Amino acid sequence: MDVSGIFPALTTPYANDGSVSLPDLKHNIQRYNGTDLAGYVVLGSTGESVLLRQAEMEGILVTVKESAGKGKKLIAGTGAESTLETIERTKRAAELGYHAALVKTPHYYKPVYKPEVLIAHYRRVADESPIPVLLYSVPQFTGIALESPEVVALSEHSNIVGIKDSSGNVQRVGEMIAGVPPAFQVLVGAAATIYPSLMIGARGCILALASALPEKCVALFELVRQGHHEKARALQAVLVRASKVITSEFGIAGLKHVMDLRGYRGGLPRLPLLPLQPEQKTRLSEFIVTLEPAVARA
Repeated sequence: MDVSGIFPALTTPYANDGSVSLPDLKHNIQRYNGTDLAGYVVLGSTGESVLLRQAEMEGILVTVKESAGKGKKLIAGTGAESTLETIERTKRAAELGYHAALVKTPHYYKPVYKPEVLIAHYRRVADESPIPVLLYSVPQFTGIALESPEVVALSEHSNIVGIKDSSGNVQRVGEMIAGVPPAFQVLVGAAATIYPSLMIGARGCILALASALPEKCVALFELVRQGHHEKARALQAVLVRASKVITSEFGIAGLKHVMDLRGYRGGLPRLPLLPLQPEQKTRLSEFIVTLEPAVARA
C-alpha cells in the first residue's frame, strides 16, 4: 500500500451541546475532497481520540468513510492500551472499509514497556489485522518513542508497511530510513520538518497543520517532488512559523480556530482542553493575515 503524500490529522468538531457534530465533520471532508490531499487520518491525536466515547468513534469512522472522495486513502487510528482492544478496533476499521490502521504505542505502564514488549505488541496486532499497519510514535504525548532498532525489527513483518514518527527528530527519521527495507514507508508528523524529512527519504506526512492549511502543505510536498528546492525551502520557512504559532503555542484549540477562519468547521476542543481566550483569537487572526495573503483566503 502506497501512503505517500500529505494526510491531514483530522479534527473532531463538536456541536453546541458538546456532542460530536457529524454534519460539521462531513462539511470539512467535502471541502478537503477538493484539494490534493492523499487521504485522511481519522481518530489520531489531533482528533482528540482519547476524549471520545466508543460510539462517537464509530460515528466518526462511518462519516469519514461515506464522505471521502474517490481515491482518497483512509487511515484509522486504532491504537489502545491493550493488544486485544487494538486488534478489535483495527478489525472494525477494516470492516468499515479503511485501508490501513495507525497504531500508537501503548504507554500507561511505561516502566515495563521495553523494546521487546512493544515489538511483541505490534507483531501480534499485525498478525491479526486484515489491513496494513502503520506504527505510530508520538513521544510528546505518550512519553515513549519507537527508536530505529525497534522499527527495523518490525519492518520485517509483511503486514507492517510503515511508521508515522511525530517526534520532530530528523536524525531519528534518518536512522529509520537507513535501516528499513526500501518498501517500508516513513511518514512524519511535524510540519516544521517536512522539507528535511522528505529530502532524506520520508514518503509523506500526517499533519495537524494540514487540517487548517491543506493547500500549503500539499504545495510543499509537490515542490520537493518536482525538485524546486529554493521554493520548497521558502515555503517550509512559512510553515515553520505557522506550526510554531498555531499548533505548538495554541494546540488543538488554536488549530480549530484557524480552521474556522478559513471556512472549515473547527469549533471548540473538548474539556479538559480549554478554548482560546479572546486575545488569543485576535493574535491568531492577525497572524494568519500577515502569514501570507493566499493563506488567509478560504
